[in-house]
Amino acid sequence: MEIPDTKTNEKEDTRNVRKISGALAVIEALVAEEADVIFGLPGGANLAIYDALFDYEQQLKHILVRHEQGGIHAAQGYARTSGKVGVVFATSGPGATNLLTGIADAMIDSTPVVCITGQVFAHLLGSDAFQETDIVNMSMPVTKWNYQITNAEEIPSVLAKAFYIARSGRPGPVLIDITKNAQLQEFDYRGYEKCHHIRSYRPRPIVREQYIQQAADLINTAKKPLIVWGQGVILGGAENEFKTFLEKSGIPGAWTLLGAGAIPSDHALNVGMLGMHGNYAPNVLTNECDLLIAIGMRFDDRVTGRLDRYAKQAKVIHLDIDPAEIDKNVKATVPVWGDCKETLPLLTSLIDKREHKEWLRQFHALYKEEFETVIYPELNPVSGEVTMGEVIRILNECTKGDAVIVSDVGQNQMTASRYAKLNHTRSKVTSGGLGTMGFALPAAIGAKYGAPERTVVVIAGDGGFQMNIQELGTIMQNSLDVKIIILNNRFLGMVRQWQELFNDRRYSFSDMENPDFVAVAAAYGISGRCVSERSELDGAIKDMFNNKGPYLLEVMVGKENNVFPMVPQGAGISEIRLR
Repeated sequence: MEIPDTKTNEKEDTRNVRKISGALAVIEALVAEEADVIFGLPGGANLAIYDALFDYEQQLKHILVRHEQGGIHAAQGYARTSGKVGVVFATSGPGATNLLTGIADAMIDSTPVVCITGQVFAHLLGSDAFQETDIVNMSMPVTKWNYQITNAEEIPSVLAKAFYIARSGRPGPVLIDITKNAQLQEFDYRGYEKCHHIRSYRPRPIVREQYIQQAADLINTAKKPLIVWGQGVILGGAENEFKTFLEKSGIPGAWTLLGAGAIPSDHALNVGMLGMHGNYAPNVLTNECDLLIAIGMRFDDRVTGRLDRYAKQAKVIHLDIDPAEIDKNVKATVPVWGDCKETLPLLTSLIDKREHKEWLRQFHALYKEEFETVIYPELNPVSGEVTMGEVIRILNECTKGDAVIVSDVGQNQMTASRYAKLNHTRSKVTSGGLGTMGFALPAAIGAKYGAPERTVVVIAGDGGFQMNIQELGTIMQNSLDVKIIILNNRFLGMVRQWQELFNDRRYSFSDMENPDFVAVAAAYGISGRCVSERSELDGAIKDMFNNKGPYLLEVMVGKENNVFPMVPQGAGISEIRLR
């Protein structure tokens, strides 16, 4: 047997080693991970990383945001539309702490983001140095993983783990804090290897075939089954597998807020949105089904209402990649652990081809009641003030359901979610679990970079829009073709609705005096218009889309219009109100 020439190998290894700084190692890692867009703000503690980035403008596009919260939300929007990992840079101290709301948002909504923060020199840690905060301990509850690097040699392997953890299994945010000495330190760099495995971390649980069979048996014998699906279908890239399962089973399916778009809005088995402001039929009939099949959703309280009144008559099959979600809120009769892209085809192969015509007729009957009482009057008013719903109706006519809709939080969010037509997956971007006002404008910036060929439309209220209004500067600097619709009711609308319904119209500090939004947009070089008359609305929305580049349309809507149906807080979902 030939003995390898170890001396030759040593020479070859030496030739592959080069001296680089920790900051440059960060940039090399991002190139290797194909992180083509970075959102961020430079500062003293991450200046070395930005200096290294200067020579990589061809490989990495950096978007200078106006506030770190805008940066993390933009990274989220990018991740949600592209399916890739979003990346955000921030400096130490307030730069890092400004990320925390977005990190918490990404954690609860399972959005893959890698946050890279600068930190003071290692020898100053714990000394209350200028702009020092313990961001690792502060972010621990709201990150999937975080780590502080004090030695440059760790950078390649730690960043490889960061990207792997952020994107694998149930995705989520990761924060890597790098001290300034580690950024400046030079070390022997032997190249970058992507991470594909971490001992003791199993992102995809083992699929147990006996549970697949048990689930199939329940489905094949159910008389009134109902599917409830969430964002897990989209995160797993299992839209086709889900559609095949849905159509073979013939079971009506309802979606959570973040599950929107996994199948087209007008699919025959799509019976609408679940939850507090969801559609009447799926909410009521959840408490009449004999089998509930939950796919990639976590039984959030806004979906279930009171748990002690939620689907008590039904057996439950729960498909989820995160074992921690099984039995957390709703006890599963059959738990199906695993990636739904893998488990759904296994389940589909075992179920019978069926139709549930009589059961579907019950959904259609309740939908007709909701349509006549709520939907048609909201979308097609003939008198009174402009409604949010008619804005979305005209928007649908213009986009044909092909746009990415990025909504903020509040009445605007619920109206857009209820009525926006979606033909494609990854078309609805909003803050779900955390409900972060100010999310939409920066998230739309990221969404446009994540899906540059698609039309991106912001739907925001006058309150939430002002929480990150400074990101109009980011849109201006990058000439981003983002369309912005502000539904202005001069209130914190959802707060006002609750005050009307549950606090005897005691509007305590929810009414707002606002700036001239069109003038503010103009100051940033963005065209705009404000309309308050129904007769102007159709033309104004069409003009917005005919305008090249960014555009802001302010629509003055009714001050005391409410979003219905509604499940009152503390009620069961079948107690949903149409009025």
